[in-house]
Amino acid sequence: MAELATIARPYAEALFQSAKGDLEGAARWLDALAAVAADAQLLQFADNPKVDDQQVFDVVADVAKAQLPQNAQNFLRMVIDNGRLPALPEIALQFRALKNAQSGSSDAVVYSAFPIDPQALGDVAGALEKRFGRKLNVSVEQDPSLIGGIRVVVGDEVLDTSVKARLEQMKVALTA
Repeated sequence: MAELATIARPYAEALFQSAKGDLEGAARWLDALAAVAADAQLLQFADNPKVDDQQVFDVVADVAKAQLPQNAQNFLRMVIDNGRLPALPEIALQFRALKNAQSGSSDAVVYSAFPIDPQALGDVAGALEKRFGRKLNVSVEQDPSLIGGIRVVVGDEVLDTSVKARLEQMKVALTA
């Protein structure tokens, strides 16, 4: 993966510098493009020698279902022309890291067994910001294997209050 990170870094930095006026908007369309570029079938289509760059651009832009501003279209064309479509998810990760470093925030993923309503998510986000001591950009993903509770991942830190984790702790304690 180091090679992909090395390839992605200059693209992420260049996009960060050019999008200083609207980092949040750039992050939205970049995340949409990265989600599309992470698809194995799309990458196989893009690698087909019978498919030209314009066809790849059209497919990615259509599947992304995001209104791409002119700078997004130019960026996508450059990535495709340079054969760096597989690096797009890593570019998005590095761009988000640069954006977060500038704003002093971090991304947090809350894994929950059940959907979380917006008001409860706001309360959880406030408690997590106090716990981690920084502003968090919270997103939610469902994971039914947790049974109940939540598991929060902020960078390399994990806060696991799920039923599954507690059962594992009880299992370890009983078998020790």
